[in-house]
Amino acid sequence: MKTEILTEKHRLGLGGVAIGTAFENITDEQAHEILQTAWNDGIRYYDTSPWYGLTKSERRFGDFLKEQQRNEFVFSTKVGRLFHEVPASEVPPTMWKKPLNYDFFHDYTADAIQKSIEDSLERTGLSHIDIVYIHDLSEDQVGDRYPYFLKQARNGAFKILSDLRNQGVIKAWGMGVNKIEPILDCIESADPDICLSATQYSILEHEDAVDRLLPAVKKAGAKLVSGAGYNSGYLAGRERYNYKDVIPKGMHEKRARMTSIAEKYNISLIDAALHFVLAADEFASIIPGASQPEQVKDNINALQTNIPAEFWKELKNEGLIYEKAQVPN
Repeated sequence: MKTEILTEKHRLGLGGVAIGTAFENITDEQAHEILQTAWNDGIRYYDTSPWYGLTKSERRFGDFLKEQQRNEFVFSTKVGRLFHEVPASEVPPTMWKKPLNYDFFHDYTADAIQKSIEDSLERTGLSHIDIVYIHDLSEDQVGDRYPYFLKQARNGAFKILSDLRNQGVIKAWGMGVNKIEPILDCIESADPDICLSATQYSILEHEDAVDRLLPAVKKAGAKLVSGAGYNSGYLAGRERYNYKDVIPKGMHEKRARMTSIAEKYNISLIDAALHFVLAADEFASIIPGASQPEQVKDNINALQTNIPAEFWKELKNEGLIYEKAQVPN
């Protein structure tokens, strides 16, 4: 059995996409307020990446967390891209509303992974990183270069991260991706501890993960962390789905029906979504992001909300969630 890095107190964490200005131009002061609220309300797992805001999110997390006792929280960041400063005119177009002046390239070799970790430690000012996720090694990010980069990672990233874990430099590693296949590929050829699965398991969309991802993770003795468990805010009523503006066919109707049933039981769909993810044995944590402190508080309240068993029964009876999906007892 692999070492458990994320325990009961880490079931709800804070993700760093929004703080990296994914959806709006959050200022340093706003970011600090979000992080302070999370800390004050007991959140002790923080996840970010140098990709978010082209190193902006990672720096913001570091600025806040380096003032806290290092043994009181778990921190994860990501590797797979290396960043270098460029003039403002040369910053590439990205999803970030207000990124820093950096360009990047993908590199999953051992040397690049070591360099990425060193850069992250320098940017954050932290003494060590608990969990390292290999970021965006999937077709939706690297396209037809996936086989090339997977081979690079098998010879580089997978081996060096296992070595660093065995040396005690990091505590755990795994994939941090938006697709199922890369996690399966990693499990097949390495020994990851924990993987961040984004957009693949939510109350709205989870069938493929139930059939293919969860059994493989369980067999490997690994765990999962849920990213985009609210489908990038779609469950909260925003018109974006899994970081994109295109909403899948039939999803409006599904969300409306689920919302209506939730209201009947005096709960919100966000409450239900959080409990649905954490009901699966394979998920150790869910890490929704926040653009404002109130969203952090909403997530904490959701975690403490009691969801009636009849609610889950009704969703299954109506075919709104997969019959094989785990639901809270």
